[in-house]
Amino acid sequence: MSLAERLSSMEEYEPSWREASPAGSDRRKMSFNPVGEWLPPAALEEPVGAFEVSKTKRIMQVTCAVIYCLLAAGIVFGYAAIKPVLIQEKVYREYCTKQELKDNVRTCYEQEIRLNFMFTVAAVSTNVVALPVGTILDRYGPRVCGIIGSFFVAIGCFFFAFAWNLAEAGIDGYIPGYLFLALGGPFIFISSFQLSNTFPKYSGLILALLTGAFDTSSAIFLFYRLAYQATEGHFWPKKFFLAYLVVPVFILIAQIFLMPRYSYKTVGELVVTAETGEDEHLSDDEIEDEGTRQRLQAARRERRESIMSEITELIGSKKGQKQIKKEAAKKNISGVWGVLHGKTAAEQIRSPWFVLITLFTVVQMTRINYFVATIRPQYEYLLGSYEKAVEVNTFFDIALPLGGVIAVPFIGFVLDNFSTTAVLSILVTIATAIGVFGMIPHMWASYVNICLFVVYRPLYYTAVSDYTAKVMGFATFGQVYGLIICLAGLLNFSQSGLDALTHKAFDNNPVPVNLMLLIIALVVGTTLVIFVYRKSKQMSKQDLRQEANEAEETLIPGADVDGIDWSNGSGRRSSPTNYGSIERAVSPGGHRD
Repeated sequence: MSLAERLSSMEEYEPSWREASPAGSDRRKMSFNPVGEWLPPAALEEPVGAFEVSKTKRIMQVTCAVIYCLLAAGIVFGYAAIKPVLIQEKVYREYCTKQELKDNVRTCYEQEIRLNFMFTVAAVSTNVVALPVGTILDRYGPRVCGIIGSFFVAIGCFFFAFAWNLAEAGIDGYIPGYLFLALGGPFIFISSFQLSNTFPKYSGLILALLTGAFDTSSAIFLFYRLAYQATEGHFWPKKFFLAYLVVPVFILIAQIFLMPRYSYKTVGELVVTAETGEDEHLSDDEIEDEGTRQRLQAARRERRESIMSEITELIGSKKGQKQIKKEAAKKNISGVWGVLHGKTAAEQIRSPWFVLITLFTVVQMTRINYFVATIRPQYEYLLGSYEKAVEVNTFFDIALPLGGVIAVPFIGFVLDNFSTTAVLSILVTIATAIGVFGMIPHMWASYVNICLFVVYRPLYYTAVSDYTAKVMGFATFGQVYGLIICLAGLLNFSQSGLDALTHKAFDNNPVPVNLMLLIIALVVGTTLVIFVYRKSKQMSKQDLRQEANEAEETLIPGADVDGIDWSNGSGRRSSPTNYGSIERAVSPGGHRD
């Protein structure tokens, strides 16, 4: 199988009965830009093929990316681990009333609301910043993105390190500090995705390592809290964040001296590079000496064959063919693959496919971030004990990063082997179970709830992007997925209202709010599952009808029809009594025309 054939199978598979992609969409490069159109080739410097860079350097690039994603990509999601430190350091304590201070409450209402708002702002900005990250990445490349990310992380560290000094001057440095830490994460993490092209045969493994590093980065604040407690508060936040400045410095040095300036070529771009080259150029006619012209053309041919050999080795021909079959099987299993491929982003956004998955994402993301921000006060009320709530919080701090890593193979198995309807059903089922266990006032229920939560969180985020890619297609992926996450992030500001509702209306009882979120999530999730199930059944029937319509009658070689032998093309009658048989084409599903 040629490289071009493999490209067609892996990157341009499209059901024939569905609407074709818009003109010019062939061999498009996947974009993370959710706001702009596809950039013309002249807008960017020619990307580099991985085979042009030494294997050692590519290994170093992947290793460095995994390390700095582990240290900086998603540290703000370790909020539940650092919140007790901030409370102990009396962050926002000045907003407590005199009576609350007299009663020596652990956290007062205003303090709790402001601390949780700090995390809400960070969680929202992490999603919304996907809009500029995609645009900058497409226009200026991963190095610029990485450098911007390192500066944001450094600014966040400075704000947090001197936030206590700023507070004396009446300036809030905590929210800006956490905000900039959150902004730096996507610039660092998303710009690392292109490194999966360094070793296309192992792109899945590289992406899994980067994703696992992102999930595990939430443990950074856990390690800091343990160090803070071990030193009895002497290693206070200012010392930690000043020491943490070594991370953005490391990222900056890696971007300048090691990381590629522009993204590596995709498999499709490598194939085009290898197979569109020509041995003869128009300028060759100006060379009068025949021997010189032949040597020049031979050198070009040798160079092109060498490049094709290197690309084939990079991609892996046997594994590539297996990958083609695997990708085709995954598309058939999904049941909804390609339903809106070829549609414009505006048409896709107006469809029920987009509306339902956006509502589902908004509700689930709100539930996830609300739980992360309020886990300790929730369980303090449910279990009736601060000490038990601390135990649950500690278990959560450890389980959250581990769950993201452990869930990677499970997530891959589910997405590869289950239909989209089944995947969504699993999400709704687990989300419902989390809601139920989250309202049971027993320790065993809290541990079950956390175990389900830490597996559900990465599955949910991955499943939403998987749904978007399969239903909408990669041509509009950046715009559509970016809009889904952006809307979900903006609506997460409702967390402040949920906090106020819990504290004021329900006297710190989290059950009513959790029950409300559970019912909304169940209604929206069930509606989405039913819609996708019905559409997948309709598409399956359309596929079968299309296959039947495309089936053609073919003659068995050497067969006679009405006594005429057509095998030799002469149409000569062989025998008036010797009739051949007609073989009708049978569709892959076994249905005869």
